[in-house]
Amino acid sequence: MSTEQKQQKSETALKALDLNPQFLQAFDKMESSSGNILITGRAGTGKSTLLEHFRSVTGKKIAVLAPTGVAAVNVAGQTIHSFFRFRPGVTAEKIKAVKDPLYKELDAIIIDEISMVRADLLDLVDLFLRKNGRKKSAPFGGIQMIFIGDLYQLPPVLTRNDKEVLARRYASEYFFDSDVFRDTLFELIELEKVYRQTDDFFIGLLNGVRNRSITDKQIGMINARLAPHEEEWPENAIHLTTTNAMALERNEQQLARLKGKTYTFKASVKGDFDQKSAPADLRLKLKKGAHVMLLNNDAGGRWVNGSMAVLRGIDDEALHVKLSGGNIERVEPVTWSRFRFIWDDKAKAVASEAIGKFTQYPVKLAWAVTIHKSQGKTFDAVVVDIGRGTFAPGQLYVALSRCRTLEGVYIKAPINKSHIWLDWRVVKFITSYQYCRSDTQLPLAGKVKLVERAIAEGLLLKLTYLKPDDTKSRRQIKPYFVEEMEYRGKSFIGLRAYCQERQADRTFRLDRMLKIEVVGEEE
Repeated sequence: MSTEQKQQKSETALKALDLNPQFLQAFDKMESSSGNILITGRAGTGKSTLLEHFRSVTGKKIAVLAPTGVAAVNVAGQTIHSFFRFRPGVTAEKIKAVKDPLYKELDAIIIDEISMVRADLLDLVDLFLRKNGRKKSAPFGGIQMIFIGDLYQLPPVLTRNDKEVLARRYASEYFFDSDVFRDTLFELIELEKVYRQTDDFFIGLLNGVRNRSITDKQIGMINARLAPHEEEWPENAIHLTTTNAMALERNEQQLARLKGKTYTFKASVKGDFDQKSAPADLRLKLKKGAHVMLLNNDAGGRWVNGSMAVLRGIDDEALHVKLSGGNIERVEPVTWSRFRFIWDDKAKAVASEAIGKFTQYPVKLAWAVTIHKSQGKTFDAVVVDIGRGTFAPGQLYVALSRCRTLEGVYIKAPINKSHIWLDWRVVKFITSYQYCRSDTQLPLAGKVKLVERAIAEGLLLKLTYLKPDDTKSRRQIKPYFVEEMEYRGKSFIGLRAYCQERQADRTFRLDRMLKIEVVGEEE
Protein backbone atom coordinates (compact mmCIF):
# COMPACT_ATOMS: atom_id res chain seq x y z
CA MET A 1 0.00 0.00 0.00
CA SER A 2 1.42 3.38 -1.01
CA THR A 3 1.82 6.30 1.39
CA GLU A 4 -1.02 8.13 -0.38
CA GLN A 5 -3.31 5.10 -0.09
CA LYS A 6 -2.54 4.77 3.62
CA GLN A 7 -3.27 8.46 4.12
CA GLN A 8 -6.64 8.09 2.37
CA LYS A 9 -7.43 4.99 4.42
CA SER A 10 -6.54 6.83 7.61
CA GLU A 11 -8.73 9.83 6.75
CA THR A 12 -11.67 7.57 5.84
CA ALA A 13 -11.33 5.56 9.06
CA LEU A 14 -11.03 8.70 11.19
CA LYS A 15 -14.25 10.10 9.73
CA ALA A 16 -16.06 6.91 10.77
CA LEU A 17 -14.93 7.24 14.39
CA ASP A 18 -16.48 9.38 17.10
CA LEU A 19 -13.39 11.45 17.70
CA ASN A 20 -12.27 13.70 20.51
CA PRO A 21 -9.22 16.00 20.80
CA GLN A 22 -7.18 13.57 22.91
CA PHE A 23 -7.79 10.71 20.46
CA LEU A 24 -6.67 12.86 17.54
CA GLN A 25 -3.66 14.12 19.48
CA ALA A 26 -2.61 10.59 20.39
CA PHE A 27 -3.02 9.29 16.84
CA ASP A 28 -1.08 12.22 15.40
CA LYS A 29 1.79 11.72 17.86
CA MET A 30 1.86 7.99 17.18
CA GLU A 31 1.96 8.44 13.42
CA SER A 32 3.87 11.65 12.78
CA SER A 33 6.42 11.81 15.59
CA SER A 34 9.25 9.62 16.79
CA GLY A 35 8.86 10.56 20.44
CA ASN A 36 7.94 8.10 23.16
CA ILE A 37 4.31 8.21 24.29
CA LEU A 38 2.35 6.97 27.31
CA ILE A 39 -1.35 6.78 26.46
CA THR A 40 -3.65 6.27 29.41
CA GLY A 41 -7.28 6.82 30.29
CA ARG A 42 -10.15 5.40 32.27
CA ALA A 43 -11.93 2.21 31.32
CA GLY A 44 -13.99 2.58 28.17
CA THR A 45 -12.16 5.62 26.74
CA GLY A 46 -11.19 3.97 23.44
CA LYS A 47 -7.63 2.84 24.11
CA SER A 48 -8.19 -0.45 22.25
CA THR A 49 -9.95 1.36 19.41
CA LEU A 50 -6.99 3.73 19.07
CA LEU A 51 -4.55 0.81 18.92
CA GLU A 52 -6.60 -1.06 16.32
CA HIS A 53 -7.02 2.04 14.18
CA PHE A 54 -3.33 2.97 14.31
CA ARG A 55 -2.24 -0.53 13.43
CA SER A 56 -4.59 -0.67 10.44
CA VAL A 57 -3.42 2.55 8.81
CA THR A 58 0.11 3.33 9.98
CA GLY A 59 2.98 3.61 7.56
CA LYS A 60 5.45 2.70 10.30
CA LYS A 61 7.12 -0.64 10.85
CA ILE A 62 5.64 -1.66 14.21
CA ALA A 63 5.39 -4.57 16.62
CA VAL A 64 2.46 -4.87 19.06
CA LEU A 65 3.27 -6.56 22.36
CA ALA A 66 1.55 -7.38 25.65
CA PRO A 67 2.72 -8.71 29.03
CA THR A 68 0.55 -11.86 29.03
CA GLY A 69 -0.36 -14.48 26.46
CA VAL A 70 -4.09 -13.80 26.66
CA ALA A 71 -3.56 -10.05 26.24
CA ALA A 72 -1.24 -10.68 23.29
CA VAL A 73 -3.83 -12.87 21.54
CA ASN A 74 -6.48 -10.20 22.15
CA VAL A 75 -4.42 -7.59 20.27
CA ALA A 76 -3.09 -10.03 17.63
CA GLY A 77 0.36 -9.37 18.96
CA GLN A 78 3.17 -11.17 20.71
CA THR A 79 4.16 -11.45 24.35
CA ILE A 80 7.08 -9.34 25.50
CA HIS A 81 9.02 -12.44 26.55
CA SER A 82 8.50 -14.16 23.22
CA PHE A 83 9.35 -11.14 21.07
CA PHE A 84 12.60 -10.44 22.90
CA ARG A 85 13.46 -14.13 23.28
CA PHE A 86 13.39 -13.91 27.07
CA ARG A 87 13.34 -17.29 28.75
CA PRO A 88 12.07 -17.89 32.29
CA GLY A 89 14.58 -16.58 34.79
CA VAL A 90 16.09 -14.12 32.33
CA THR A 91 18.54 -11.62 33.83
CA ALA A 92 20.62 -8.79 32.41
CA GLU A 93 23.69 -11.05 32.18
CA LYS A 94 21.81 -13.45 29.89
CA ILE A 95 20.84 -10.84 27.29
CA LYS A 96 23.00 -11.06 24.19
CA ALA A 97 23.17 -9.53 20.73
CA VAL A 98 21.29 -11.56 18.11
CA LYS A 99 21.67 -11.74 14.35
CA ASP A 100 18.21 -10.54 13.35
CA PRO A 101 17.60 -7.30 11.39
CA LEU A 102 14.06 -7.03 12.75
CA TYR A 103 15.03 -5.01 15.81
CA LYS A 104 17.08 -2.50 13.83
CA GLU A 105 14.34 -1.95 11.26
CA LEU A 106 11.45 -1.29 13.62
CA ASP A 107 10.09 2.26 13.83
CA ALA A 108 7.95 1.69 16.89
CA ILE A 109 7.05 -0.87 19.52
CA ILE A 110 3.62 -0.73 21.15
CA ILE A 111 3.13 -2.34 24.56
CA ASP A 112 -0.51 -2.75 25.57
CA GLU A 113 -1.70 -3.27 29.17
CA ILE A 114 1.40 -1.41 30.35
CA SER A 115 0.13 -1.33 33.95
CA MET A 116 0.97 -5.05 34.21
CA VAL A 117 4.61 -4.66 33.04
CA ARG A 118 7.20 -4.97 35.80
CA ALA A 119 10.02 -2.49 36.24
CA ASP A 120 12.72 -5.13 35.89
CA LEU A 121 11.16 -6.45 32.66
CA LEU A 122 11.15 -2.99 31.07
CA ASP A 123 14.82 -2.51 31.95
CA LEU A 124 15.57 -5.84 30.25
CA VAL A 125 13.68 -4.66 27.16
CA ASP A 126 15.82 -1.52 27.13
CA LEU A 127 19.03 -3.51 27.49
CA PHE A 128 18.06 -5.91 24.69
CA LEU A 129 17.21 -3.06 22.30
CA ARG A 130 20.43 -1.21 23.11
CA LYS A 131 22.30 -4.36 22.08
CA ASN A 132 20.14 -5.05 19.03
CA GLY A 133 18.47 -1.78 18.00
CA ARG A 134 19.69 1.06 15.83
CA LYS A 135 21.48 3.12 18.51
CA LYS A 136 23.30 1.43 21.36
CA SER A 137 23.59 4.65 23.34
CA ALA A 138 19.90 5.59 23.08
CA PRO A 139 17.09 4.37 25.34
CA PHE A 140 15.34 1.39 23.78
CA GLY A 141 17.91 1.38 21.01
CA GLY A 142 16.43 4.53 19.47
CA ILE A 143 13.09 2.87 18.72
CA GLN A 144 9.90 4.80 19.48
CA MET A 145 8.03 3.24 22.39
CA ILE A 146 4.26 3.60 22.72
CA PHE A 147 2.76 2.42 26.01
CA ILE A 148 -1.01 2.01 26.35
CA GLY A 149 -3.04 1.22 29.45
CA ASP A 150 -4.95 2.41 32.50
CA LEU A 151 -2.60 2.39 35.47
CA TYR A 152 -5.57 2.25 37.85
CA GLN A 153 -6.54 -1.16 36.56
CA LEU A 154 -4.79 -4.43 37.36
CA PRO A 155 -1.12 -4.23 38.49
CA PRO A 156 1.82 -6.55 37.73
CA VAL A 157 1.36 -10.10 39.00
CA LEU A 158 3.99 -10.91 41.63
CA THR A 159 4.80 -13.79 43.93
CA ARG A 160 5.83 -13.02 47.49
CA ASN A 161 9.45 -13.73 46.55
CA ASP A 162 9.17 -11.38 43.53
CA LYS A 163 8.00 -8.59 45.80
CA GLU A 164 10.88 -9.07 48.21
CA VAL A 165 13.48 -9.12 45.45
CA LEU A 166 12.10 -6.11 43.55
CA ALA A 167 11.75 -4.10 46.76
CA ARG A 168 15.52 -4.24 47.18
CA ARG A 169 16.10 -2.82 43.71
CA TYR A 170 13.18 -0.57 42.73
CA ALA A 171 10.92 1.99 44.37
CA SER A 172 7.98 -0.09 43.11
CA GLU A 173 7.30 -3.01 40.81
CA TYR A 174 5.61 -0.74 38.23
CA PHE A 175 7.16 0.07 34.86
CA PHE A 176 7.39 3.76 35.73
CA ASP A 177 9.98 3.02 38.41
CA SER A 178 12.30 1.25 35.98
CA ASP A 179 15.66 2.88 35.38
CA VAL A 180 14.96 3.43 31.69
CA PHE A 181 11.57 5.07 32.19
CA ARG A 182 12.90 7.49 34.78
CA ASP A 183 15.70 8.50 32.42
CA THR A 184 13.61 8.72 29.23
CA LEU A 185 11.21 11.41 28.07
CA PHE A 186 7.65 10.19 27.48
CA GLU A 187 4.74 12.39 26.48
CA LEU A 188 1.67 11.60 28.55
CA ILE A 189 -1.66 11.68 26.72
CA GLU A 190 -4.84 10.93 28.64
CA LEU A 191 -7.98 9.87 26.77
CA GLU A 192 -10.84 11.43 28.71
CA LYS A 193 -14.08 10.81 26.83
CA VAL A 194 -15.82 7.68 28.11
CA TYR A 195 -17.64 5.68 25.44
CA ARG A 196 -18.69 2.57 27.37
CA GLN A 197 -20.93 4.52 29.74
CA THR A 198 -23.03 7.53 28.79
CA ASP A 199 -24.59 8.40 32.16
CA ASP A 200 -22.53 11.13 33.86
CA PHE A 201 -23.79 10.03 37.28
CA PHE A 202 -22.49 6.47 36.81
CA ILE A 203 -19.25 7.75 35.31
CA GLY A 204 -18.80 9.88 38.44
CA LEU A 205 -19.32 6.86 40.69
CA LEU A 206 -16.81 4.84 38.71
CA ASN A 207 -14.23 7.62 38.90
CA GLY A 208 -14.73 7.76 42.66
CA VAL A 209 -13.97 4.03 42.85
CA ARG A 210 -11.04 4.39 40.45
CA ASN A 211 -9.15 6.94 42.56
CA ARG A 212 -10.73 6.05 45.91
CA SER A 213 -12.27 9.50 46.30
CA ILE A 214 -15.71 7.95 46.65
CA THR A 215 -17.92 9.25 49.47
CA ASP A 216 -20.04 7.24 51.88
CA LYS A 217 -23.10 8.56 50.09
CA GLN A 218 -21.79 7.29 46.75
CA ILE A 219 -20.98 3.88 48.26
CA GLY A 220 -24.56 3.80 49.47
CA MET A 221 -25.75 4.44 45.92
CA ILE A 222 -23.73 1.47 44.68
CA ASN A 223 -25.02 -0.70 47.53
CA ALA A 224 -28.54 0.28 46.55
CA ARG A 225 -27.91 -2.23 43.75
CA LEU A 226 -27.64 -5.01 46.37
CA ALA A 227 -29.18 -8.22 45.05
CA PRO A 228 -28.02 -11.26 47.06
CA HIS A 229 -30.52 -13.75 45.64
CA GLU A 230 -30.47 -15.42 42.24
CA GLU A 231 -34.10 -14.64 41.48
CA GLU A 232 -33.17 -10.94 41.56
CA TRP A 233 -30.67 -11.25 38.69
CA PRO A 234 -31.64 -10.92 35.04
CA GLU A 235 -31.13 -13.98 32.86
CA ASN A 236 -28.29 -12.40 30.89
CA ALA A 237 -26.28 -11.22 33.93
CA ILE A 238 -22.71 -12.48 34.18
CA HIS A 239 -20.99 -13.04 37.52
CA LEU A 240 -17.66 -11.28 37.89
CA THR A 241 -15.63 -13.09 40.54
CA THR A 242 -12.30 -12.46 42.22
CA THR A 243 -10.95 -16.01 41.76
CA ASN A 244 -10.90 -18.72 39.10
CA ALA A 245 -12.29 -21.22 41.60
CA MET A 246 -15.41 -19.11 42.21
CA ALA A 247 -16.07 -18.71 38.48
CA LEU A 248 -15.50 -22.41 37.77
CA GLU A 249 -17.74 -23.50 40.62
CA ARG A 250 -20.68 -21.40 39.47
CA ASN A 251 -20.32 -22.39 35.82
CA GLU A 252 -20.22 -26.09 36.67
CA GLN A 253 -23.18 -25.80 39.06
CA GLN A 254 -25.29 -23.99 36.50
CA LEU A 255 -24.38 -26.39 33.69
CA ALA A 256 -25.30 -29.36 35.90
CA ARG A 257 -28.74 -27.84 36.53
CA LEU A 258 -29.60 -28.00 32.85
CA LYS A 259 -31.29 -31.12 31.57
CA GLY A 260 -30.25 -32.82 28.38
CA LYS A 261 -27.10 -34.07 26.74
CA THR A 262 -23.65 -32.64 27.46
CA TYR A 263 -21.65 -31.90 24.32
CA THR A 264 -17.87 -31.76 24.50
CA PHE A 265 -15.80 -29.96 21.88
CA LYS A 266 -12.04 -30.42 21.86
CA ALA A 267 -9.92 -27.59 20.46
CA SER A 268 -7.49 -28.18 17.62
CA VAL A 269 -4.01 -26.92 18.46
CA LYS A 270 -1.30 -26.76 15.81
CA GLY A 271 2.24 -25.49 16.03
CA ASP A 272 3.47 -23.37 18.92
CA PHE A 273 0.49 -22.22 20.96
CA ASP A 274 0.90 -22.06 24.73
CA GLN A 275 -2.22 -23.49 26.34
CA LYS A 276 -2.07 -20.80 29.03
CA SER A 277 -2.65 -18.27 26.25
CA ALA A 278 -5.62 -20.15 24.81
CA PRO A 279 -8.45 -17.71 23.99
CA ALA A 280 -11.09 -20.41 24.55
CA ASP A 281 -11.44 -23.70 26.46
CA LEU A 282 -9.37 -26.66 25.34
CA ARG A 283 -12.34 -28.88 26.21
CA LEU A 284 -15.57 -26.96 25.89
CA LYS A 285 -18.58 -28.53 27.60
CA LEU A 286 -22.01 -27.24 26.60
CA LYS A 287 -25.69 -27.99 26.95
CA LYS A 288 -28.67 -26.38 25.29
CA GLY A 289 -29.71 -23.47 27.46
CA ALA A 290 -26.18 -22.70 28.62
CA HIS A 291 -25.23 -19.08 29.18
CA VAL A 292 -22.22 -18.27 27.03
CA MET A 293 -20.03 -15.32 26.13
CA LEU A 294 -18.76 -14.76 22.58
CA LEU A 295 -14.98 -14.50 22.44
CA ASN A 296 -14.36 -12.83 19.09
CA ASN A 297 -15.48 -9.87 17.02
CA ASP A 298 -17.69 -11.25 14.28
CA ALA A 299 -16.61 -10.20 10.79
CA GLY A 300 -20.25 -9.48 9.94
CA GLY A 301 -20.78 -7.34 13.01
CA ARG A 302 -23.34 -9.67 14.57
CA TRP A 303 -21.54 -9.74 17.91
CA VAL A 304 -18.37 -8.50 19.57
CA ASN A 305 -15.92 -10.00 22.02
CA GLY A 306 -17.88 -10.08 25.28
CA SER A 307 -21.41 -10.34 23.84
CA MET A 308 -23.70 -12.50 25.96
CA ALA A 309 -25.93 -15.24 24.55
CA VAL A 310 -27.87 -18.40 25.39
CA LEU A 311 -27.14 -21.63 23.51
CA ARG A 312 -30.30 -22.66 21.65
CA GLY A 313 -29.08 -25.45 19.38
CA ILE A 314 -26.16 -27.60 18.30
CA ASP A 315 -25.59 -29.34 14.98
CA ASP A 316 -22.64 -31.02 13.32
CA GLU A 317 -21.10 -27.78 12.04
CA ALA A 318 -22.24 -24.93 14.24
CA LEU A 319 -23.73 -23.65 17.45
CA HIS A 320 -26.92 -21.61 17.40
CA VAL A 321 -27.08 -18.88 20.03
CA LYS A 322 -29.66 -16.31 21.00
CA LEU A 323 -27.97 -12.98 21.59
CA SER A 324 -29.12 -10.61 24.31
CA GLY A 325 -30.79 -8.49 21.62
CA GLY A 326 -32.98 -11.44 20.61
CA ASN A 327 -31.33 -12.47 17.32
CA ILE A 328 -30.48 -16.13 16.85
CA GLU A 329 -27.13 -16.50 15.11
CA ARG A 330 -25.07 -19.36 13.76
CA VAL A 331 -21.61 -19.63 15.34
CA GLU A 332 -18.91 -21.65 13.63
CA PRO A 333 -15.43 -22.57 14.91
CA VAL A 334 -12.80 -19.82 14.77
CA THR A 335 -9.06 -20.10 14.38
CA TRP A 336 -6.84 -17.83 16.44
CA SER A 337 -3.21 -17.47 15.49
CA ARG A 338 -0.19 -16.94 17.67
CA PHE A 339 2.12 -14.54 15.88
CA ARG A 340 5.71 -13.54 15.91
CA PHE A 341 7.15 -10.52 14.17
CA ILE A 342 9.92 -11.03 11.61
CA TRP A 343 11.88 -8.93 9.15
CA ASP A 344 10.99 -9.63 5.51
CA ASP A 345 14.25 -8.85 3.76
CA LYS A 346 12.70 -9.15 0.30
CA ALA A 347 9.88 -6.72 1.04
CA LYS A 348 12.05 -4.61 3.35
CA ALA A 349 9.25 -4.55 5.88
CA VAL A 350 8.22 -5.91 9.24
CA ALA A 351 5.95 -8.91 8.76
CA SER A 352 4.12 -11.21 11.12
CA GLU A 353 3.89 -14.94 10.74
CA ALA A 354 1.63 -17.41 12.49
CA ILE A 355 3.64 -19.90 14.52
CA GLY A 356 0.65 -21.60 16.10
CA LYS A 357 -3.06 -21.99 15.55
CA PHE A 358 -5.89 -22.66 17.97
CA THR A 359 -9.31 -23.63 16.60
CA GLN A 360 -12.40 -23.80 18.78
CA TYR A 361 -15.94 -22.46 19.00
CA PRO A 362 -15.55 -18.83 20.13
CA VAL A 363 -17.69 -19.23 23.24
CA LYS A 364 -17.20 -19.98 26.91
CA LEU A 365 -19.60 -20.73 29.71
CA ALA A 366 -20.50 -17.36 31.09
CA TRP A 367 -22.60 -17.57 34.14
CA ALA A 368 -19.33 -16.35 35.64
CA VAL A 369 -15.83 -15.15 34.68
CA THR A 370 -13.03 -13.69 36.76
CA ILE A 371 -12.66 -9.94 37.00
CA HIS A 372 -9.15 -10.33 35.57
CA LYS A 373 -10.44 -12.07 32.44
CA SER A 374 -13.25 -9.54 32.03
CA GLN A 375 -10.76 -6.73 31.47
CA GLY A 376 -11.44 -4.98 28.17
CA LYS A 377 -14.95 -6.40 27.82
CA THR A 378 -18.35 -4.70 28.03
CA PHE A 379 -21.56 -6.19 29.46
CA ASP A 380 -25.17 -5.12 29.83
CA ALA A 381 -25.69 -6.81 33.20
CA VAL A 382 -23.15 -7.99 35.80
CA VAL A 383 -23.35 -9.57 39.24
CA VAL A 384 -20.31 -8.42 41.19
CA ASP A 385 -19.27 -11.20 43.54
CA ILE A 386 -16.13 -10.35 45.53
CA GLY A 387 -16.45 -13.38 47.81
CA ARG A 388 -14.24 -12.85 50.85
CA GLY A 389 -13.12 -9.50 49.48
CA THR A 390 -10.83 -7.91 46.93
CA PHE A 391 -7.08 -8.44 47.01
CA ALA A 392 -5.58 -6.27 44.25
CA PRO A 393 -5.61 -2.57 43.32
CA GLY A 394 -8.25 -1.73 40.74
CA GLN A 395 -10.15 -5.00 41.13
CA LEU A 396 -13.51 -3.52 42.14
CA TYR A 397 -13.10 -0.68 39.64
CA VAL A 398 -12.52 -3.10 36.77
CA ALA A 399 -15.58 -5.15 37.79
CA LEU A 400 -17.99 -2.21 38.02
CA SER A 401 -16.69 -0.48 34.91
CA ARG A 402 -17.41 -3.51 32.70
CA CYS A 403 -21.13 -2.59 32.76
CA ARG A 404 -22.71 0.00 30.52
CA THR A 405 -25.15 1.29 33.15
CA LEU A 406 -25.57 1.41 36.91
CA GLU A 407 -28.97 -0.23 36.44
CA GLY A 408 -27.16 -3.25 34.98
CA VAL A 409 -25.01 -3.71 38.10
CA TYR A 410 -26.07 -6.18 40.80
CA ILE A 411 -24.01 -6.42 44.01
CA LYS A 412 -24.11 -9.85 45.66
CA ALA A 413 -22.89 -8.54 49.03
CA PRO A 414 -22.47 -4.98 50.35
CA ILE A 415 -19.22 -3.24 49.54
CA ASN A 416 -17.33 -0.79 51.71
CA LYS A 417 -14.35 1.45 51.23
CA SER A 418 -11.94 -1.27 52.40
CA HIS A 419 -12.83 -3.22 49.25
CA ILE A 420 -11.54 -0.36 47.09
CA TRP A 421 -7.82 -0.90 46.75
CA LEU A 422 -5.72 1.88 45.32
CA ASP A 423 -1.96 1.93 45.02
CA TRP A 424 -1.04 5.49 45.93
CA ARG A 425 2.29 5.06 44.15
CA VAL A 426 0.27 5.12 40.92
CA VAL A 427 -1.49 8.34 41.94
CA LYS A 428 1.81 9.95 42.93
CA PHE A 429 3.40 8.99 39.62
CA ILE A 430 0.51 10.20 37.45
CA THR A 431 0.12 13.53 39.23
CA SER A 432 3.82 14.32 39.52
CA TYR A 433 4.45 13.30 35.91
CA GLN A 434 1.71 15.61 34.67
CA TYR A 435 3.04 18.51 36.77
CA CYS A 436 6.54 17.89 35.44
CA ARG A 437 5.41 17.78 31.80
CA SER A 438 3.32 20.95 32.33
CA ASP A 439 6.26 22.77 33.89
CA THR A 440 8.45 21.75 30.94
CA GLN A 441 5.96 23.22 28.48
CA LEU A 442 5.32 26.40 30.48
CA PRO A 443 7.28 26.98 33.72
CA LEU A 444 5.66 28.67 36.70
CA ALA A 445 7.26 32.00 35.80
CA GLY A 446 5.70 31.77 32.34
CA LYS A 447 2.30 31.05 33.86
CA VAL A 448 2.63 34.15 36.04
CA LYS A 449 3.50 36.32 33.02
CA LEU A 450 0.52 34.94 31.08
CA VAL A 451 -1.84 35.73 33.95
CA GLU A 452 -0.38 39.24 34.39
CA ARG A 453 -0.87 39.89 30.68
CA ALA A 454 -4.49 38.74 30.88
CA ILE A 455 -5.09 41.06 33.84
CA ALA A 456 -3.49 44.01 32.07
CA GLU A 457 -5.46 43.45 28.85
CA GLY A 458 -8.76 42.45 30.44
CA LEU A 459 -8.69 38.94 29.01
CA LEU A 460 -10.41 35.76 30.21
CA LEU A 461 -8.46 32.61 30.94
CA LYS A 462 -9.32 28.94 30.64
CA LEU A 463 -7.67 26.83 33.33
CA THR A 464 -7.09 23.10 33.48
CA TYR A 465 -5.91 22.07 36.92
CA LEU A 466 -5.25 18.80 38.68
CA LYS A 467 -6.87 17.84 41.96
CA PRO A 468 -4.95 15.74 44.50
CA ASP A 469 -6.96 12.63 43.51
CA ASP A 470 -5.77 12.93 39.88
CA THR A 471 -9.01 14.29 38.48
CA LYS A 472 -8.96 17.25 36.12
CA SER A 473 -11.12 20.31 36.48
CA ARG A 474 -11.62 23.04 33.92
CA ARG A 475 -12.70 26.59 34.67
CA GLN A 476 -13.09 29.82 32.72
CA ILE A 477 -12.11 32.81 34.86
CA LYS A 478 -11.57 36.54 34.93
CA PRO A 479 -8.26 37.08 36.78
CA TYR A 480 -7.91 39.84 39.38
CA PHE A 481 -4.35 39.48 40.72
CA VAL A 482 -1.57 36.95 41.20
CA GLU A 483 0.74 36.94 44.25
CA GLU A 484 2.35 34.78 46.90
CA MET A 485 -0.25 33.41 49.32
CA GLU A 486 -0.29 31.11 52.33
CA TYR A 487 -2.50 28.23 53.41
CA ARG A 488 -1.96 26.19 56.57
CA GLY A 489 1.54 27.54 56.93
CA LYS A 490 2.58 26.73 53.37
CA SER A 491 3.19 29.45 50.80
CA PHE A 492 2.27 29.22 47.12
CA ILE A 493 1.73 31.44 44.09
CA GLY A 494 -1.99 32.08 44.06
CA LEU A 495 -4.37 33.49 41.47
CA ARG A 496 -7.47 35.32 42.63
CA ALA A 497 -10.20 35.37 40.00
CA TYR A 498 -13.90 35.33 39.27
CA CYS A 499 -14.96 31.77 38.35
CA GLN A 500 -17.72 31.81 35.75
CA GLU A 501 -18.85 28.27 36.57
CA ARG A 502 -19.18 28.86 40.32
CA GLN A 503 -20.19 32.50 39.78
CA ALA A 504 -18.02 33.55 42.69
CA ASP A 505 -14.51 34.75 43.47
CA ARG A 506 -12.07 31.85 43.90
CA THR A 507 -8.39 31.30 44.61
CA PHE A 508 -6.36 28.94 42.39
CA ARG A 509 -2.85 27.59 42.89
CA LEU A 510 -0.73 28.24 39.81
CA ASP A 511 1.55 25.29 40.58
CA ARG A 512 -1.48 23.00 40.21
CA MET A 513 -2.25 24.33 36.73
CA LEU A 514 -1.64 21.90 33.89
CA LYS A 515 -2.72 24.35 31.23
CA ILE A 516 -3.60 28.03 30.96
CA GLU A 517 -5.14 29.46 27.79
CA VAL A 518 -6.20 32.97 26.85
CA VAL A 519 -9.77 32.78 25.53
CA GLY A 520 -10.57 36.39 24.80
CA GLU A 521 -11.99 39.56 26.26
CA GLU A 522 -14.86 39.64 28.70
CA GLU A 523 -18.17 40.40 27.04
